[in-house]
Amino acid sequence: TEGITELFMATSVLQMRCTHRCAPAGAAVPSAATLIHLTHSVAHMLKKLAPLLALGLIATAAHAQTYPEKPIRMVIPFPPGGGTDILGRLMAQKLTESNKWTIVPDNKAGAGGTLGITEAAKGKPDGYDMVMGQKDNLVVGPWMYKSLPWNPVKDFTAVAHVAWSPVIIATSANSKYKTLADVVAAAKAAPDTITYGSPGNGTTIHLAGDQFEKAAGIKMRHIPYKGSNPALMDALAGNVDLLVSSVPSAMAQVKAGKLRPLAVTSAKRSTSLPDVPTVAESGFKGFDMSTWYGLMMPAGTPAPVVNQMNDAVNKLLATPEMQKAIQDQGAEPLAMTPEAFTQQLQRDYQGMEKIVRDAGVKIE
Repeated sequence: TEGITELFMATSVLQMRCTHRCAPAGAAVPSAATLIHLTHSVAHMLKKLAPLLALGLIATAAHAQTYPEKPIRMVIPFPPGGGTDILGRLMAQKLTESNKWTIVPDNKAGAGGTLGITEAAKGKPDGYDMVMGQKDNLVVGPWMYKSLPWNPVKDFTAVAHVAWSPVIIATSANSKYKTLADVVAAAKAAPDTITYGSPGNGTTIHLAGDQFEKAAGIKMRHIPYKGSNPALMDALAGNVDLLVSSVPSAMAQVKAGKLRPLAVTSAKRSTSLPDVPTVAESGFKGFDMSTWYGLMMPAGTPAPVVNQMNDAVNKLLATPEMQKAIQDQGAEPLAMTPEAFTQQLQRDYQGMEKIVRDAGVKIE
């Protein structure tokens, strides 16, 4: 308290001298006595406020030391069975086991994942509300939907990047399409007849399908679903010709031999599906579309809490067991600091505006 007061007094004396020496001729200048009186009044007020400020800092530190004291809710903005749900539940389980915490997954699906993000944005910034977000709902949705009540950069704190994944283009094992070239040939012969299902409008996966159509010079019919699992079921049943999905959502059926992967949309092949060619390798050079997954908390969450959660996630991602578990689901683990994750979020959010605008997609 005394240090703050002395610093303020010294600054005020310097300011007084400058006021008297630098004032224009004829300008009204307060007397030295008046300035000294004001300086002492403010210094007295600082003495009273300093203990309260100190208590606030102590309370924040204490909160971080005892965190978490109760269960943490993890909003998952898609239905059970999809890639975000699979990775979210995996993280919740492993964080619970390794730290003796209680993390409760809470599926809030709809509108391409934006309903769950909206739910998470309403949470308290105390570390007990977080969301397994992804590129789809955080950086695509805001440019697709006209009136979302949140901004991914302003209303959220990036806590921990978890993994990235390519998008997969696949079809039923019974389909007549054996390669991506077969699909392109059929689409050119009969435009707007081949259908593809996606987890919904306003997702990276939806845009990957749109970008592929543009790259191939074809026109297909997009069928949006409320999540990956319903789209997957219809693809397996032959109700849609193709499935455009995250790899984690489709991985189990690919392994079971029920789903035939035609290509992945990333610049390089998936570690989990090394025999599946990329779209670029299939004749469309430079094609690269992928998605990522990460934990977010409401803006204003204390930095010590964010750092504690980030450390816990990054320690998990460094273990061979967790790396294998994520890769088994078709994703690639990738740890980041909160600062690096924030930079990626900002970069992807700004870069997505042009992609969405070029796609010509807007949702009321």
